[in-house]
Amino acid sequence: MFSSPFTGRPKVEIPDDAEVIFVSDMFSDDHPGGAELTTDSLIDRSNYNVFRLHSRDVTLDILSQGQSRYWIFGNFFSINPELIPSIIANLRYSIVEYDYKYCKYRSPEKHEEAETTPCDCHDQMNGKMVSAFYYAAQSLWWMSQDQMQRYHTLFPFLADVKNTVLSSVFSDESIAYMRKLREKTDADNRKGWIVLGSTSWIKGADDSEKFCKDNDLDYETVWDIPYNDFLSKLSESEGLVFLPKGGDTCPRLVIEAKLLGCNIITNEHVQHAKEGWFDTEDIEKVESYLLAVGERFWKSIRLTIETDPTISGYTTTLNCIKQNYPFVESISSLFSFCDQVVVVDGGSTDGTWERLQELSESNSQLLIHQQVRDWDHPRFAVFDGLQKALARALCTGDFCWQQDSDEIVHERDYEKIAQLTKQLPKNIDLVALPVIEYWGGTNKVRVDVNPWKWRLSRNKPHITHGIPRENRKFDEDGHLYAAPGTDGCDYVRSDTFDRIQFANFYTPESHELRVKTLGTLETQQYENWFREILNSLPAVHHYSWFDLKRKIRTYRDYWSHHWQSLYNIAQEDTPENNMFFDKRWKDVDEDEIDSLADRLSSEMGGWIFHSKVDFNKKTPSVDVGFDHPSVMDKWTKR
Repeated sequence: MFSSPFTGRPKVEIPDDAEVIFVSDMFSDDHPGGAELTTDSLIDRSNYNVFRLHSRDVTLDILSQGQSRYWIFGNFFSINPELIPSIIANLRYSIVEYDYKYCKYRSPEKHEEAETTPCDCHDQMNGKMVSAFYYAAQSLWWMSQDQMQRYHTLFPFLADVKNTVLSSVFSDESIAYMRKLREKTDADNRKGWIVLGSTSWIKGADDSEKFCKDNDLDYETVWDIPYNDFLSKLSESEGLVFLPKGGDTCPRLVIEAKLLGCNIITNEHVQHAKEGWFDTEDIEKVESYLLAVGERFWKSIRLTIETDPTISGYTTTLNCIKQNYPFVESISSLFSFCDQVVVVDGGSTDGTWERLQELSESNSQLLIHQQVRDWDHPRFAVFDGLQKALARALCTGDFCWQQDSDEIVHERDYEKIAQLTKQLPKNIDLVALPVIEYWGGTNKVRVDVNPWKWRLSRNKPHITHGIPRENRKFDEDGHLYAAPGTDGCDYVRSDTFDRIQFANFYTPESHELRVKTLGTLETQQYENWFREILNSLPAVHHYSWFDLKRKIRTYRDYWSHHWQSLYNIAQEDTPENNMFFDKRWKDVDEDEIDSLADRLSSEMGGWIFHSKVDFNKKTPSVDVGFDHPSVMDKWTKR
């Protein structure tokens, strides 16, 4: 470590072997208070490599370093509040709450005494920020039932998070030491009462001393002595007088007095006092509970860390056998990294549905559903988005992976997808990932189209497929169609049809590089960039234009009608409207299609058929540098 010129403190770096980062204002080496002792007892019980990080040392750089680790926040009063949104957006974390950090005094009772008005911090910026921080956590851990209930009353939405009452945590050594003290102490020789001489307002030292004086109790005020000396002194006393001024969530002092066999005089502000594990004469029951809480905490954290998010893959089919789509290969690739695969068929009549039924009988991951639609409807193209929306609605995984029936995931990318689900920042609901778009065969990958597609998304109920709000139109019969600018299958909100915001690796700089490549036909720089992207991110191999003969015929027989239906346009079969040939489609014979496909494959690297094909305008292609997915071995050699 080296000193920071801005703070004068050593610059902190997260060790490479750190698996969990525990953030706290102080640890027991700084101050042996109750919260700090609980924090250290928790850390000492962990089987993970835990890095202790002071909240004052949390920076954007530290957050970036630890983005792939799991974080636990204890007392974080010293953290820069401007970092909270970044934590919410980027980290997976739990919170152990010791007091009431929504309140600027960390105690609503202290707030009321200091300002002579009830605490309203929950309605102020700090309270709203804290509640948002808590709501985004994987789990919340409380010191007592009363404390948790107070939070839930003020912030009811926190009940939707995983909530657990933990209590204070003790080391096995401390519990064993208190048992030893209890067993060797002669109850008849106990003398005097103990009062905690804390300077903390909440601990109520003055009130406790006053109680002793008013009731003629022989007492000693104890403060700032070694921990074991304090326990020894407490074990020799008749009891403890502890009268906190406000909600004390789970004071260790009271638990220590219980375990040492002391009488206890306290008040309603000791918030754990009525909980079953404590409100008993059976001290061994109290010990058993305390010995288990640390293990219970880490067992839950372990499940959170090590349980992979589930993935539902979904696709749609319609007469895929007739269209020579690699739909079986596509589904097979989904099986390899998805927990569930959903396929919605539109009413295939060529054997596709029967093949899906065979697949579902042999694979429990596969859920198939047939939604027959009127594909002769004048707005049949809108059904494409509806079919995808239905397939998505049937998904049950934490994440959804969408691909079409002519798209395949390479086996080298299965693990990348699993890792992406675990590391995706929480503020991102949708991710665009690379697409390898083949042209006319094995070796050519297109440069003339954007190399990305929306792919991985969180399974949230408001996310669906359809026509975005600004593109939604209705014809004279009231049927929905689209203005240009969408293919009818965009990711949109189910309530407003607004587009879903998404993250994309494809930057303005990479777009500029691709456009430059198209203009100069110099492909090396773009090819190097694309290969780097494919090495770091999972991609989909798209075979729509792999077989150009099939694609041209599909365009003739289906896609021209599809776009007319989607955009509510009528296009006569004229030479001007045929982007492939200078003649009407009905005048084009099969040999001409085969000849054009061969020439496109050999002379071009791609073509977008919004304009008529022009062989004088050459288009480049690149080589991505690795083989096709293994499931495509047979299909690509047909």
